[in-house]
Amino acid sequence: MRLWPAVLIKARGVSKSFGPKEVLRSVDVEIDKGDRVGLVGPNGAGKSTLLKILIGELKPDLGEITKQTDKIQYLPQFQDMGEATVEDACIDPWASDTQRRLEKLEALMANSADIAELDLGRIASEYGQLQEELTSRRTHEVEEKRRTALERVGMSERSGEDKISELSGGERTRIMLARVLMQADEADLVIMDEPTSHLDIEAVESLEEYLCGFDGAVLVVSHDRYFMDQVVNHVWDLDEGKVTSYRGNYTEFVGKKLLEIERKRIASQKNQTERERMLKIAEEQHLRLRFASTHKTRLKMVDRMEDIQPPQEQKRMSINVPTVAKSGKNFVTLKQLVVHRGNKKVLDGIDLDLTVGDKLGIFGPNGSGKTTLLKALIGEIPHKGEFWVAPGAKVGYFAQGHDNLDEKLTPEEQMLVALGEEEKGKARSLLSRFQLCAEHVVTPIGKLSGGERARVSLALLISEKRNLLLLDEPTNYLDILSREAVEDALREYKGAMILVTHDRYLLDAVCNKVGELRAGKLDVFNGTYSQLKGQIAHVTMFSDANVYRVVSGFTEWTTRKKYREGDKVTIAPAEIEIYRWALDNGKLKRVPGREVKRVRRLPNDEQ
Repeated sequence: MRLWPAVLIKARGVSKSFGPKEVLRSVDVEIDKGDRVGLVGPNGAGKSTLLKILIGELKPDLGEITKQTDKIQYLPQFQDMGEATVEDACIDPWASDTQRRLEKLEALMANSADIAELDLGRIASEYGQLQEELTSRRTHEVEEKRRTALERVGMSERSGEDKISELSGGERTRIMLARVLMQADEADLVIMDEPTSHLDIEAVESLEEYLCGFDGAVLVVSHDRYFMDQVVNHVWDLDEGKVTSYRGNYTEFVGKKLLEIERKRIASQKNQTERERMLKIAEEQHLRLRFASTHKTRLKMVDRMEDIQPPQEQKRMSINVPTVAKSGKNFVTLKQLVVHRGNKKVLDGIDLDLTVGDKLGIFGPNGSGKTTLLKALIGEIPHKGEFWVAPGAKVGYFAQGHDNLDEKLTPEEQMLVALGEEEKGKARSLLSRFQLCAEHVVTPIGKLSGGERARVSLALLISEKRNLLLLDEPTNYLDILSREAVEDALREYKGAMILVTHDRYLLDAVCNKVGELRAGKLDVFNGTYSQLKGQIAHVTMFSDANVYRVVSGFTEWTTRKKYREGDKVTIAPAEIEIYRWALDNGKLKRVPGREVKRVRRLPNDEQ
C-alpha cells in the first residue's frame, strides 16, 4: 500500500505579474492526497500561469511554493515534442529513472582511475542487473502499458515510429495524454491543462473512468463542465487574480458561487443603506445644532464603518439568435443518404427527419463523419440517396475550423462583406455583443485567438435571420461564461437545429434529441444525452434568473398558479418555455435586475 504525505503541494501569498498586468494576487492554495481539484476562470485569467508556478516551471514574484512530493505528472495545454516519435513520447517513468542510473554508472566506470576506493565489481554487478531488468521491462510491461494508454485515448492504430510533428493537433494532444496516463500510476499528483480538448466523448469518458479510479490527487483546468462534474470534488475559482476554493463538483460550485454573490450584494446593500442613514442623521444634527460638534462624531462613525462594495458583475456575451418564419412542419428529410470520400464510404444509409422545434445534437468518435454530414446538408459534398430541404429554410452554418473567415480581413471588414459596406454601425454593434472591443475589431482575423475567432463566426451567424442552424462545435475555444451565453441563446432559439459537439453539458442544456454517428450510421434518440446514458443530470441547480412584471393577469397551467397585474416573476433560462405563452401574448414585461433562483430540471425537460 502506497503512502502519500497529507499535503502534496502548497502555495502561500503567490503573486505574479507580466509587465503592468497583475495576473495572480496573494494566492493561497493547497492540494492534499485524494483531492480532485478543478481550476476555472475566464480565458486569460492566469490558470495556466498558476499551474506552471505550482510545478516550478515559472517563479512567482512574491510568495512561496512548498512541495512534499516530486512525483508530479503535468500535461500542458500546448505540446512541443520536436522530432520525437510516439514511442519516445510514451515513455515509462521507471525506465527513464533506470536509464539515468545506468548513465551515472557508466560515467563512474569511465572515470574509475580518478576515484579512489571505487568498488568496480559492485558497480558492474548493479549495471548488469539494471540492464537486464530494463530490457525485460521494455519488451513486456512497458509495451503493454503503452498499448493500454494509446487505446484509452483512441490512438491504438498509431505506430510507435510515427513522428509527433506529423500528427494533427488533436492527435498530438491524445499522444501527450497517453504519456501522462502511462506515468500516472506511479505519480502522487497529476496536473492537466485542458486534457479534453480535441477528444471525442468516448475518449473523455474513458479518461473520466481512469481518473475516478486513480489513487493520487488530480488538478485539472477544463472548460468541460460535464467532465468536471464527474471527476472533481473541489473547485478553485480564479477571478481578478484571486483564488476562492469551493467544495463539491462544478454544478455545486455554480450554486454556491451564486449564493455567495447574492450574500455579498445584500450585505453591500445593507451597508450602503446604513451609511446613508448615518449621514442623514449627521446632516440633521448639523442643521438643528449648527454650533455644536455632535454631527462630527457621527461622521467619524461613518468613516470608521467598513465600506462593503457590491460584487463585480462578470461580463457576459449578449446573444439573441433571430429567426425568420417558415411555413410547413418539416425542415429536412434524409433517406438512405450515402457519402464517399475517395474510396471510403463515410456515411452509409443515413435516415433523418427534422421538424419545427427539433434540436438534434450529434456526437460520435472523431473521424466518424459528423462534419461530413453537415457539409452534405449545405451542398458542399456530393451524396447519393433522397435528400430534401424545405424551400422556406434559411440555413446558417457554423464551421468548426471557422472556414468562412478570411484571415487577412479584420472582424469589422468580414462583417461588412456579409452586411454591406453601409452597415458599419450594425457590424460594430454585433461584434461588441460578443465582447470584441475596438482593439479586436481592427486586428486581422489571422492574429486573433481561437476563442476570438469563434466569437467572430458567431457574430456572422446571427447577422441575418435564419430558421435552420447547422453548428459544428460552436463552443470550442470558448471559456465557461461564453459557453453559458451560447447555451442560453440556443435554448431559446425558435428554429430547428443540428448541433455537432463533444460537449455533453451543451447536449443536455440545448437538445431535445441526440444522435450517435458511428460506422456510417446515425442512431437518433428522443431525449437528452444523460437520458440516453441512463443518468439524471442536474436534478436541481441554481440559476441566474431574469425578473419580469405581470402586465395582465394570467394562469400558468403547469403549476396552476394565478398571477395578478403587478406581481413579480423570476424566470430562469431553463423555465422560459413554461412562460412562453404569457411572454408571447404580452402578459409579462422584462424589468431591470437579475436574481438567484433554485430550478428543478429533470432529464426529460426539453426546453
